[in-house]
Amino acid sequence: METFSLCSFFLLGLVLLFTNAVPSLVDAKTHYHEFVVQATPVKRLCKNHNTITVNGQYPGPTLEVNNGDSLVVSVVNRAQYNVTIHWHGIRQMRTAWADGPEFVTQCPIRPGGSYTYRFTIEGQEGTLWWHAHSSWLRATVYGALIIHPKEGSSYPFPKPKREAPLLLGEWWDANPIDVVREATRTGAAPNVSDAYTINGQPGDFYNCSSTDTVVVPVDSGETNLIRVINAAMNQQLFFTIANHKFTVVGADASYLKPFTTSVIMLGPGQTTDVLITANQPPARYYIAACAYASAQGAPFDNTTTTAILEYKTAPCPAKGASAKPVSASLPAFNDTATATAFTTALRSPEKAPVPTDIDESLFFTVGLGLNSLFPTLGRKTTTYFSLIVHLPREILETIANLKPKK
Repeated sequence: METFSLCSFFLLGLVLLFTNAVPSLVDAKTHYHEFVVQATPVKRLCKNHNTITVNGQYPGPTLEVNNGDSLVVSVVNRAQYNVTIHWHGIRQMRTAWADGPEFVTQCPIRPGGSYTYRFTIEGQEGTLWWHAHSSWLRATVYGALIIHPKEGSSYPFPKPKREAPLLLGEWWDANPIDVVREATRTGAAPNVSDAYTINGQPGDFYNCSSTDTVVVPVDSGETNLIRVINAAMNQQLFFTIANHKFTVVGADASYLKPFTTSVIMLGPGQTTDVLITANQPPARYYIAACAYASAQGAPFDNTTTTAILEYKTAPCPAKGASAKPVSASLPAFNDTATATAFTTALRSPEKAPVPTDIDESLFFTVGLGLNSLFPTLGRKTTTYFSLIVHLPREILETIANLKPKK
C-alpha cells in the first residue's frame, strides 16, 4: 500500500510538471530563415563596389523573435570567401556549435557550401545583432536581432508607439578583406574607415550620399523605442538626436534601471535601447554619430554620420528648396568625461546578489606593444603589434611548480 502511494505521488508530480510546461511549449515558436551570402553591387561615396551581403541587403535582414522562441537559419555561401555567422550576445544554452566563431565552434562555410544554425533564445529580451565571424566580412555582413518579451508579457516600461533599429557601421572605399590583409602583412593598424553609416547610409555630410540619408518618421507627442547597435569594426561611437532626450531602458538584451541622457556611447558590438518622445516643435532633426577615441596618437575616422528624425507634421519647404534639419551637438572625440558618465549610469533594475567574501584578489595587466619583425624574403625590418599580458607572481609561481605526473 505504501509503495502504491509513493508511485501515485510520483506520477501526480510528473503530470503537474508536464501541465505547467505545456503553455510555454505552445507559446514558443520556431522561426525559419535562409541567409544567402553573396556579392552585391553597392554604391557609396560616389563609387561602385561588389560588396558581400546577405540576401542582397546592406545591412542584412532584421530577425524578430520572442523570448523563448527558436531560430533555424540556413546559411548558403555564394561568396568567394569562407564565412560563418555569429549571433552576438545570444546565450547558447547547450548549442555552442551554433555560436559561429570561425575555427572555434565550427569550421567555416566554404564557397558553395551551406550550414544550418539552430538555437533557442532563453531568458533574454531586448536588442542584439548577428554578423559574419570570418576575417572582416562583418564590415558589411550584419543585421539586427530583436528579442521581444514572451507572448502575453510586456516591457517593464510604457509600451512605445513604434520601434526602429538603427545600426551604426563603418564603410571603406576598398574591399575590407584587403584592408585587414594588408594590416596583417605589414603588422600595422588597419587603415581607418572612409565613413560611418546609419542603417548602411553615410548621410548628408559625405559626397554623393545626401539623397539616400535614412529618415525616421515620428508623430508629435508619441514615444518611440530606438534600438541602437554599434556594428562598427573597432570604433567606440557617440550617438545623439538634436534637441531630444533619451530614456535609456536596456543594453545588450538586458533591461536597465531607466535614466535620462542626451548622448549615449557604445563600444563595438554593444547595443542600447532608448525611449524618445517627440516633444519638440515639428521639424526635421539630425540623428548623428561620431567617434569616441581616447587613445593619444591613434588614428581614427573623424567624420560624422547622420540620419534624420522627421516629424510628420513638419512644414514643407518652399518649392525648389530643402528644409535643413536642426543640427545635433556631439561631444568632442576625446570627451572621456561624457563617455564615463554614461557608462557609470548603467545599472540593473534590481540589486544583484554577488559574493562579498573574497578569498584572493588577482590583478592582471593587459596591454599592446610593438615587436620587431626581422627581414624575411627580402622584406625590410619593421614592427608589428603584439599582445602583452602580465600575470600575477602567484600564478607564475604556481605554473613553475607544476610537475608532470609520472
